[in-house]
Amino acid sequence: MATSTSSTSKRTLYRLTGVAPTVDAMFDVLDPERLEAVDAELHFPAERLGVPALLVTGSFEQQVASWCGEINRTTGCEVSRPVNRSAGLLMLAVDGEVYAIGYDQGFRLVPDRVKDHRFGLGFVIRRVDPAQIRDLVSHTPGGGRTDITLVPQGTPVWSLGVQEHAQIVRRLGGRLDGIQLTIAKDNRTKISSVEGGTGLRMRLGVDAADLVADIRAIARVLRDEVPSPELEFVEHIVPVKDDGLVTRLEERLDDMLGEQPDGRIAVAVPSDHWDDYAAAQVFATRISRSEAYPTDDFSLEYVLGRARVHGPGRRFAALRDGTVTLYSHTRAAKGDVIWTSNVLRWIEAEVALGPRRFFLLDGQWYEIGEVYLEAIRSQVERLITGTPSVDLPAWVLGDTERTYNESVPDLRPGYVCFDRDNVRTALHRGNGVEICDLLSPDDVLVMVKRAKGSDALSHLFGQAVVAVQTLLHSPEAMDGFARKVAAARPGRALPEGFRPAKLVFAILLKNGTALSADTLFPFSQVTLVQTATMLEAWGVEVEVIGIQGSPPR
Repeated sequence: MATSTSSTSKRTLYRLTGVAPTVDAMFDVLDPERLEAVDAELHFPAERLGVPALLVTGSFEQQVASWCGEINRTTGCEVSRPVNRSAGLLMLAVDGEVYAIGYDQGFRLVPDRVKDHRFGLGFVIRRVDPAQIRDLVSHTPGGGRTDITLVPQGTPVWSLGVQEHAQIVRRLGGRLDGIQLTIAKDNRTKISSVEGGTGLRMRLGVDAADLVADIRAIARVLRDEVPSPELEFVEHIVPVKDDGLVTRLEERLDDMLGEQPDGRIAVAVPSDHWDDYAAAQVFATRISRSEAYPTDDFSLEYVLGRARVHGPGRRFAALRDGTVTLYSHTRAAKGDVIWTSNVLRWIEAEVALGPRRFFLLDGQWYEIGEVYLEAIRSQVERLITGTPSVDLPAWVLGDTERTYNESVPDLRPGYVCFDRDNVRTALHRGNGVEICDLLSPDDVLVMVKRAKGSDALSHLFGQAVVAVQTLLHSPEAMDGFARKVAAARPGRALPEGFRPAKLVFAILLKNGTALSADTLFPFSQVTLVQTATMLEAWGVEVEVIGIQGSPPR
C-alpha cells in the first residue's frame, strides 16, 4: 500500500450542520442512491482517530466512456475505454461538530443541504493576510453576475475593487500564517495558501492526531477571533436564521413567482459547483411531475413558466422540490450525471418586507445589515435630488428609450442626443464607448434609463464608469467626443481642456413611479452608492433624478 511521505496534504474540509456527532447520524445524512452508485464500503476508524468517525470508499464507474461513440463516428475507429473515478469520504466528529473531507470524487457524497455554506469563508476572513489576496469570487445580487479574480502573486484586497455594500463575497483565498497547524510544525514562519467558501481548502495533517489537531485549531479561530478589519465587510450580509421570518419570505417569493418576471428573480450558479457548471453539456430540469426538460444551459424562463402554472402557496414548494441534473454528455445517460441539486440553488431573488431587504442566494436567505442600509439610504437620499439641475421633458410611457432621447433636443433646445452615437478608439474598436445619452447645454453628461429591474440600472451605472474612465484617460476618446459635440452643436464646442465635472443619472422607473429612496430597487441603491463614490473620487459630481412619465399618446 502506498503511503504519503508528506506530513500534510491539500484537502477541502466541510463543516456540517444539523448532524449529531455520532456515526449513525453521519451515515443517515448520506444519500443511499449515491452510496449504491459508488458501490460503497463502510469503515469505522474511530479508534485510530480518537473521535467518532465514518469512512466511505467506492468508485464511480462507467463501462464505456461517453466520448467513445463520438470518436467512432468521427474516425471510424472502434474504441471502448472505461471510466473509473475513486471516491473517499471521511466524516468525523470533533468536540461536538461534524466535519467531512472528500478524497478524489468523494466530495460528491456530501449532501449540500447539511453543508455550512459560510464555514470556509468565515475562517479565511479571520486568518488570511488582507494584503496578499490571491483569489476572490464575488456576486452582485440583482443581475445574477459572478466575478472571479485570480492574482497568483497576491494583492491587497482594497485593490480588487470590491463594492462592499453591493457584492457578496462567495470565496476568498490568500496567504495564511501565524496559526499553529501541522504545516508549520517544522517552521513556525512557514506560509501556506488557503481558500475559503463553503468548504475550506488548505494543507491539513495526514496523521490522525495531526488532522484532529488542525480541525481544533480551525474551530478555535472561528470561535475566538474576529475578522480582519479590512475583511469584516464580508460578514455584513448575514444569513436569516429566524424560522418564522424565513416562512414569510418564502410566502412572498411564492407570490412573486405567480407574477410576470420583472428582474427581481435571476439566475445564479451555485457557488461551490462552478467547475460542474462549466463541464455540463445538458441541464435537465424537473418540476413537479413533469418530464425532465433538457437544455444546454440552465433555463430560468422554463423554471418561471413552470412555477406560474401552480396555484398560490404551491409555487415555492414546486421549485424547492424540483431538481436540476447536470450531465457531462448530450446523451444524458445515467452514467453521465455530474451532479443533481434542487432548483432553488440556481436562482437569486430580491424580497422586501416593509423597510427590510432580503435576498435568496444558493438556497439561503440573507439580510443586508441595518447599519449599512441606513448608510446607503442616506447617501441615496443625498444623490436623488428634488430640484434637478437639468431640465428634461416627461417621457411618454409608450415610447422607447431611443425615441425619448431623440425627442429631447426638439423639446429642450441646447441638448444634444448621443444615444448609440459611440466614440471609437484603438482600445474600443468594436461598438465603441457610449459617452452619454444626452449632453446638456452646460456640458453635463446625462445617462438615461427606463428601468423595470435592478439589472438595467446595473448596466447604466457600469456604462457611466466606463464612459468617465475613457474620457479621463484616453486623449483619443476625448478628441473624438469633442469633434462629435462640435459637429452637433456648431459654435458651441467643448471648452479647451474639457473634463467631465458632472454626471446625471436620469431614470424612469417602471410605469412612471416617482423616483425616491423608497422606490429605487434595493440592490440598485447599493450599486449606485458605490458608483457615485468612485466617480466623485475622480472629481465628477453625481446627481440622480427621476423622469416624469406621461400617458401614451
